Amino acid sequence: MSPRNKEVDGFLKRAKQWKEEMIELRELLLASGLQEEWKWGKPCYCSDGKNIVIMQPFRPHLSLMFFEGAQLKDPSGLLKSQGKNTQSAMRIEILDVTYIRKESKKIKQLINDAIKLEPSGKKSSPSAQPPWPEELMTAFRGDSEFKKAFEALTPGRQRSYLIHFSDARQSKTRENRIARSKAAIFAGKGFNER
Repeated sequence: MSPRNKEVDGFLKRAKQWKEEMIELRELLLASGLQEEWKWGKPCYCSDGKNIVIMQPFRPHLSLMFFEGAQLKDPSGLLKSQGKNTQSAMRIEILDVTYIRKESKKIKQLINDAIKLEPSGKKSSPSAQPPWPEELMTAFRGDSEFKKAFEALTPGRQRSYLIHFSDARQSKTRENRIARSKAAIFAGKGFNER
């Protein structure tokens, strides 16, 4: 069993919701040999420094999110998609501790499969690039430095902006979103970065 992280200890002591469920999951995760870390304000479990799974307590459910969940075989259908724009992460939604106990063998199997997957380096194949809105192309034609700054962003950062811009229904809204995002793009930041 791997050592316990003191920050996770404190987090679990203070937890008001999902405490019993998180403690039960923690035991499964540590028994699998994963290293417990504190990342993004949540208990994260790693193998050889690579993120494998993270516990995410939400109001309606406790989520056990597998970073490369889309690569896992899940014949029992425990894994759910994170959302329409998520490429690789998948989660198990937990509503009570009895669910963990009932499905513990399947959960352990998913954890072990995720650990085995990591050394292979196999990643989820990226989904199709979101559309490049015409308003963005117009902004590029009017400002070549803006185009260079956007193209210098990592593919993930570009994708986050393209999703944000394209989700707007009206052209004026897309133009406003592009204009408001320029400073962050010039600073090399992604849509969700501050």
